[in-house]
Amino acid sequence: MNILFLTPTIPYPPNQGASIRNWGIIYHLSHKHSITLLSFNNHDQTFISKTLQKTCKTVTAINLPSRNTLHRLITILFSDKTDISHRYKSKVFSSQLTTILSQNTFDVIQIEGLEMTPYLKEINNYYDNNEQRPLIVYDAHNAEHIIQSRAIQTGITQPRLFLSVLYSLIQLPRILKLERQTCYHVDTVICVSKEDSQHLQKINPKIKPTIIPNGITLQDYNIDIDKTHTKTPVILFCGKMDYRPNIDGVIWFVTHVLPQIQITNPEVQFHIVGKSPTKQVSNLSKYNGVRVIENVKDIKPYIASSTICVVPLRMGGGTRLKILEAFAMKKAIVSTTIGAEGFPVEHNKHLMIANTIKEQTNTINSLLNDVEKRIELGKAGYQMVKNDYQWKDLTNILETIYNVKNN
Repeated sequence: MNILFLTPTIPYPPNQGASIRNWGIIYHLSHKHSITLLSFNNHDQTFISKTLQKTCKTVTAINLPSRNTLHRLITILFSDKTDISHRYKSKVFSSQLTTILSQNTFDVIQIEGLEMTPYLKEINNYYDNNEQRPLIVYDAHNAEHIIQSRAIQTGITQPRLFLSVLYSLIQLPRILKLERQTCYHVDTVICVSKEDSQHLQKINPKIKPTIIPNGITLQDYNIDIDKTHTKTPVILFCGKMDYRPNIDGVIWFVTHVLPQIQITNPEVQFHIVGKSPTKQVSNLSKYNGVRVIENVKDIKPYIASSTICVVPLRMGGGTRLKILEAFAMKKAIVSTTIGAEGFPVEHNKHLMIANTIKEQTNTINSLLNDVEKRIELGKAGYQMVKNDYQWKDLTNILETIYNVKNN
């Protein structure tokens, strides 16, 4: 099959959640199908790797348009469109999309994430009343309206989060409208979890999403953990550090949980590793034992050298690839309920669930002093990933959807 992918970032190297999912799907489908990629090129990506060029038939990358603060403020306050719709609005991208559609015959067009859905209208207009209209698939990385709703719930009682809550209050109805329209105008909706599927069905009862969870290429995480081990206990959080749920999570952990842990374990360090940390995140390095490590080429050595991985999220949607990565390296995880959402994990078997400051503190202190329990959790998590979350198996489900709809 000939498949066109629209992605908000270049998927290789796969160094954050969306790109890990996009690369996993594209790479494994490329073994049997011809892949055309049209993507935005973020300002921190200045080249297209040879690996990506070999994987895809063609790769077209468009620079992400710049926006000044005033323009963004005006659109947030007075536009009826979502903030992400304005962020990814590009005449150059639209022109390239039209050119690619006119020069190729596609069996499938897959739209990765809500960011790219404003281009759905152009795609449908191009194929209007055309018998060769391809299958159009929306891969919903998150139920985005849930992220905004939870941001409101989390921040409504905290005065310092007033602007963040106001932003979510403004964006929530716009995102609901965009998600509802998107689900209506595509042929197939893919969700990463049962929970996200249910959320989208509530706003558009006519759809029947297919669940294809986030996955992992297990052999990529085969690192000699012993050689990366350090004597100092390290608690690790990894993720894209300009993403609101991640920002909120690490600030909450550093200001409320970590000081309590350090009463019992004063030598413990907390490492925040990820792309594009905001000033708020960078400033956390002023706290005792905290390191902010940004824009690393490969997250795996940091996971390997950690003692415990944490997912202290209080908002968000979809599922956390950071959990699969830690499982793949047999690491013990302490997560909130929201952080572990979407995975069929059992508390005290695959990972530890801890939602309050006291629960997080006690659970992490206990694990820091219990090597056998950490090993037990790591083995159970690894087995779950091995059995159910490998891309080579998950993309078979996607191919089934393509084949059914195209036959």
